[in-house]
Amino acid sequence: MNRHSNRLTFGVLATGAGVFALLQSLITPALPTVQAAMHTSQSTVTWVMTAYLLSASIFTPILGRVGDLAGKKRTLVAALVALLVGCLVAALAPNITVLIIARVIQGIAGALFPLSFGIIRDEFPAARVSASISNLSAVIAVGSGLGMVLAGPIVGALDYRWLFWFPVIVVAATAVIAHRYIPESPTRTEGRVNWLASVLLSGWLVALLLPVSQASKWGWGSTPVISLLAAAVVLFVLWALTEARSRNPLIDLRVMRLPAVWTTNTAALLFGAGMYAVWAFLPGFAQTPRSAGYGFGSTVTGAGLLMLPMLVAMFASGIISGRLAGRFPAKAQLVTGAVLGAVACALLAARHDAPADVALAAGVFGLGIGLAFASMSNLIVHSVPAAQTGAATGMNANIRTIGGSMGAALMTGLVTGHLQSSGRPYESGYTHGFTLLAVFCLAAALAALLVPTRRGATPLPAPVAASAPRPEAVRS
Repeated sequence: MNRHSNRLTFGVLATGAGVFALLQSLITPALPTVQAAMHTSQSTVTWVMTAYLLSASIFTPILGRVGDLAGKKRTLVAALVALLVGCLVAALAPNITVLIIARVIQGIAGALFPLSFGIIRDEFPAARVSASISNLSAVIAVGSGLGMVLAGPIVGALDYRWLFWFPVIVVAATAVIAHRYIPESPTRTEGRVNWLASVLLSGWLVALLLPVSQASKWGWGSTPVISLLAAAVVLFVLWALTEARSRNPLIDLRVMRLPAVWTTNTAALLFGAGMYAVWAFLPGFAQTPRSAGYGFGSTVTGAGLLMLPMLVAMFASGIISGRLAGRFPAKAQLVTGAVLGAVACALLAARHDAPADVALAAGVFGLGIGLAFASMSNLIVHSVPAAQTGAATGMNANIRTIGGSMGAALMTGLVTGHLQSSGRPYESGYTHGFTLLAVFCLAAALAALLVPTRRGATPLPAPVAASAPRPEAVRS
């Protein structure tokens, strides 16, 4: 590919992945509006987010593997079409049931992340892979938080349905360009999709994420939560045994056991717990009326604007990280990013009396997110065989999401565990919550210190049923 083709390909990948990331947070501030417009309950409207999370968690690793087998470009276009259909159905949804189904369809496009990383590894010159992955990671990170900034103005000026109409227009154009101009990746895995493993993977992910995301409503000691968590353990064991014995594993566990992979995934789990919880609770903190003894009484738009320092910082650090890869390796970036996350959460716990205090902490966290996102992706991509890129990066994204669900659930318990007579949380709930998130990020930094530093891909414990990786694509 020439430089012009590289730029076009990156633009298409960044647009598709960015829109999917945007949809993760774009609807969150508008949930009360959706609830009122569709005459539904608060517990029902939360499924607009839960359905999206569960669907993405299932399809991200599965379609990442399908891309490794059947072709990344073909699977990428299919994921974009699913995102287009999901947004169109959501924009036209006459009731909450149809909207939830639309969000399930949108979640299929979670595979855009691993597919995009795989295409970059296959198609771009080796010297440009790290920087391109860092740039794409920055776009994904910013997209994940940008929705909180854009939702208020869009809903205020137009209608919540335009949260989906705008993506319809962008994704339609992106799918056409991707189909026409992105080349099919030459790196393929021999074999087939292990459907039994796919069903078991889907089963334990749903059984884990559903109770974690709903525990604040159902209660951690409730029968549904305990039963589902027990089912998750059983299904996970069955899935692991199936994968270990399969000639065509969906997720090759030998790859997951590589030192650079399991340590990076551990850091992703812990950092995700802190990151997603901050995204979920910082806007709510800012919108709390000052009569509660804290908060700023911000509007949805005002709370979103308070997140701007985080978005600017994460985009800048994500872009810069790839250009510093030679002097500031991915491991060092991940450690630094996690430490910055811990510092930011500690600042939020200690000082949150003025918007400037929160904006400063948000900016520091943004620097950490940009470095962490880019470095995690680079560590995984450069540590696994080329034919395993989609499945491995898909699982990394999934593990980060699992950590985010757990962090948000624990934060919910701390914040809403004790309420004032007005029904609002006490300030101490946020203080304890942000302190816990600082501990998570610090633990992520400690896990990142365990990532191997030597150059060259780590040999697999046993041969993987995949085509041999290109030598220039496996440097770490």
